[in-house]
Amino acid sequence: MADVTFRRYEAASAREIRATVEGIYRDSYTKAIASGHPFDSVETFMHRFDAYTAGGGFDMVVAYLDGEPVGQTWGWPLTEQKGAKWWEGLSAEPEAGFTREDGQRTFALSEIMVCQGYTGQGIAHALHDELLSKRTEQRATLLVQPDNTTAYHAYLHWGWHKVAQLRPGWPDAPIFDVLILPLAAGH
Repeated sequence: MADVTFRRYEAASAREIRATVEGIYRDSYTKAIASGHPFDSVETFMHRFDAYTAGGGFDMVVAYLDGEPVGQTWGWPLTEQKGAKWWEGLSAEPEAGFTREDGQRTFALSEIMVCQGYTGQGIAHALHDELLSKRTEQRATLLVQPDNTTAYHAYLHWGWHKVAQLRPGWPDAPIFDVLILPLAAGH
């Protein structure tokens, strides 16, 4: 971990390294891509990336080891409009007002991935911490597939907890568990 460095990108600069983003996805999600499921195709993933970077507030961190990209994570604050879209497909609201967003309440952690040759070295956790360390929202949310046990266990270990299930509006999207993490900076 000593040689890992992080670079932060907003939407425009993230689009400039689109090929790097795709390369990390290809190396991180080889099994999902090989499954042939339309939701996991490289083209569909990059379509989502383009949509994510089209809006405001996008925040991405890329991990580099000896100058080579080895992982990435990103998200954005949920505004009233983005929050309405993010929470579409929610099975049930855990509590009244749970989905109310104002751009300062919730940071949506959308993706976190590490290239296969670098997993198990703490890079995902370091990416997670680096991205969230600069956030000023009260809480963060993410979606995880219930059968993705490796990621799920890591998130629980990092302090996340399940509050609901959701099927996003993306075509062919699976059902995800919704996890929440209180952010210290937001209190």
